[in-house]
Amino acid sequence: MPPAQQQYYGPPMQGPNQQTQQPFFQYSQCTGKKRALCSGQLNGCINDANNLKAFLMSHFGYREENIRLLTDDSRDPSRWPTRRNILEHMQWLVRDAQPNDSFFFHYSGHGGQTKDLNGDEADGYDEVIYPVDHQAAGHIVDDLMHDIMVRPLPPGCRITAIFDSCHSGSALDLPYVYSTEGKIKEPNIAAEAGMGVMSAVTSYARGDIGGVFRSVTGLIKTASGSSQKAEQYARATKTSPADCISFSGCKDSQTSADTQVANRATGAMSFAFVQALKRNPRQSYQQLLLSIRDILRNGGYGQKPQLSCSHPMDTNIMFIA
Repeated sequence: MPPAQQQYYGPPMQGPNQQTQQPFFQYSQCTGKKRALCSGQLNGCINDANNLKAFLMSHFGYREENIRLLTDDSRDPSRWPTRRNILEHMQWLVRDAQPNDSFFFHYSGHGGQTKDLNGDEADGYDEVIYPVDHQAAGHIVDDLMHDIMVRPLPPGCRITAIFDSCHSGSALDLPYVYSTEGKIKEPNIAAEAGMGVMSAVTSYARGDIGGVFRSVTGLIKTASGSSQKAEQYARATKTSPADCISFSGCKDSQTSADTQVANRATGAMSFAFVQALKRNPRQSYQQLLLSIRDILRNGGYGQKPQLSCSHPMDTNIMFIA
């Protein structure tokens, strides 16, 4: 099980008033309130939303009154997956967040990319999801989803996100992406850099965006190459002391497939996530990532699900929600 105490990483640094500071985060024990938001469009995606709802209730103790579904077959217009409804329900999901709470966000639908405007994407593109009214109301970009569902969370509060959509590898903008060996795929900038990153992280936690940009300016000037600049910027501005986890259906450069189960359409990622935990409910994060990938590979799918986090994590601890 995840340790209950705060987890420190990176070198201690001298902060304001000569106090020693160190980046930290805290795992959630998932013993507090539980809420879930499942959004699905089209036949297969609606099936995914209903399947995830049932799974959360049967395997993780979520109560039906604390789970909201947004599907385009709903008779209630306030439960259609429009841009406004999705954003409002994201805010509902994390409202009054406390340590050891557990929130679950599942999106099954269309995903895409758009030009990155703030320099936090190594490939130059932000990831987006498409509400049913996106042609009129616009898409929802990953920076906005991060600001709503990650930024407000206190240390020790959990959100688990499942994205079953195309180009979803970094759809929640969590800066630490893990390989199947349980290792961070790129250098751990926040743990290795100096006071600039520490200052940016603490400014971000306080909501001091001006302080973030002032701190990051020096990092960007010293980084070489746009990819390294993006990694530095993302780690400095998107690292969080909360316990935020995302499993996505594919890399940012890939698409996510549909499949048929018992003659019913379903997203391949949604199916693999549920199936993996039904087969073995007690898996580490690394084991779960491998299990999901094995199910998809054995089904003939080339997409590679991704595991990302808001902080450096021990992928050998057990997945809970």
